[in-house]
Amino acid sequence: MQRNGIFTHAKNLFWLFSDNCDLHFKVSRDRYSGYPLTIEGFAYLWAGARATHGVTQGRVCFEMKINEEIPVKHLPSSEPDPHVVRIGWSLNHCGTQLGEEPFSFGYGGTGKKSSDCKFADFGEKFGENDVIGCYIDFDSGDEVEMGYTKNGVWLGVAFRTTKEALAGRALFPHVLVKNCAVEFNFGQKREPYFPPPEGYTYIHNLSMEDKIRGTKGPASKSECEILMMVGLPACGKTTWAIKHAETNPEKKYNILGTNAIMDKMKVMGLRRQRNYAGRWDILIQQATQCLNRLIEIAARKRRNYILDQTNVYGSARRRKMRPFEGFQRKAIVICPTDEDLKERTLKQTNEQGKDVPDHAVLEMKANFTVPEPCDFLEAVTFIELQRDEAEKLLKQYNEEGRKAGPPPEKRFDNRQTGFRGRGGGSFQRYDNRDGSRGGYQNRSGDGGSGYRGGYSRGSYNQNRWSNSYRDGGSDSRGGYNRNQQSGGSYNRPAPYKGGYNQVLNRTFKIKNKTHKKTFSHMHFKCLKT
Repeated sequence: MQRNGIFTHAKNLFWLFSDNCDLHFKVSRDRYSGYPLTIEGFAYLWAGARATHGVTQGRVCFEMKINEEIPVKHLPSSEPDPHVVRIGWSLNHCGTQLGEEPFSFGYGGTGKKSSDCKFADFGEKFGENDVIGCYIDFDSGDEVEMGYTKNGVWLGVAFRTTKEALAGRALFPHVLVKNCAVEFNFGQKREPYFPPPEGYTYIHNLSMEDKIRGTKGPASKSECEILMMVGLPACGKTTWAIKHAETNPEKKYNILGTNAIMDKMKVMGLRRQRNYAGRWDILIQQATQCLNRLIEIAARKRRNYILDQTNVYGSARRRKMRPFEGFQRKAIVICPTDEDLKERTLKQTNEQGKDVPDHAVLEMKANFTVPEPCDFLEAVTFIELQRDEAEKLLKQYNEEGRKAGPPPEKRFDNRQTGFRGRGGGSFQRYDNRDGSRGGYQNRSGDGGSGYRGGYSRGSYNQNRWSNSYRDGGSDSRGGYNRNQQSGGSYNRPAPYKGGYNQVLNRTFKIKNKTHKKTFSHMHFKCLKT
């Protein structure tokens, strides 16, 4: 069978696994190339993908070519290594951040190799138009060796592990990219980019008996599950989500939360708050925008998700769950004792700094409602305090939050005037809409982006990549088509032919004055809670 000049055999089909990649990594229609989303804050993010099959024996190889370093002129000039690819092997249950956990082995374009987040010099740097060959050897006694070539030149063995440590588990081809479009030769091409060393076989050409299939995603939407975390900041939501995903690897949960986004912004394995030289508040805001877009994409993909946000407002829970109609929708309530919450909050502040201001937490307490099974929630599970005890504690929190609120005439309302002129009503809602509407709502008329409208604030307007996002989304020629306009005049077609279609229209207006209180609210809305 021939497809786009590539010869394949139905019994040996092998490709990048669209169910086993980051939501912002687009696998092209031919399944042998891909690229990440690069607009807005996505340009800071790594995006990874793993192949459909792995191996446990023999001498096996594949090739990867960097077709293009996608322009990201909106990144600051201080951003380190805006175009990088990391390539290698990992186990089926590993995350997409190649080289940052055990049994995940990656060689990067910065001339570094990494495994278990331990980095060391290896080989040499590589970039656009370079071809990296990846070789794994199970026939070297008790050890398994992983080596690389660059443009046909042998760089040496980068990693060794033991067969005993692997315990019969397969290693899968894996790629991690930042702002680069890549293409693979698993052996489906008529001719390789460079001939492999003697004795190595392209993984595509192995018999199906010699390849191990990775975990398949849910076959239908009704088999998909979304778990919505519900709880105050620092109560333990992220800890529970990570542990639950690790103890249920067959589910392949995608954790959707600002904390997970920040993990994909690492530099040399370090989180940005420890080494980021730019504006931290702006980076958090961009991470929140990325999260909102990922939630939109997630609702159209057959996967399992954990929505790791506070979700204490009943109306926000309904709005966030509505796009996931047809999924198994469940709420996971984390409500520790008040003493435990204070202890965890103090620990998080000492370790990570204080992200959520006290007045915002009090507002959440004032408005925290217990979720009930309903038309958009099939089940509600309480992890620590059970329902009766949790309801008693939440009544105390509701009262505490309302008493701590400012008098009605002093309540801030996100308006240009800053405060309400008349009293009445309950404690001003901080509007913790950290979901698909973009979070922060500016009632002065500049904000108010919605789930269906993308992120729109001030005069900023961008065609949503998710509008054209499809599993096999490319034109009839599989061509790369990128037009980027800035100020209505810049038009740049890109040469890549790998199925990339991303249109970016931007118009910027800079306001000379920003209300201090408004910025405070905007900043909090971008924080991971």
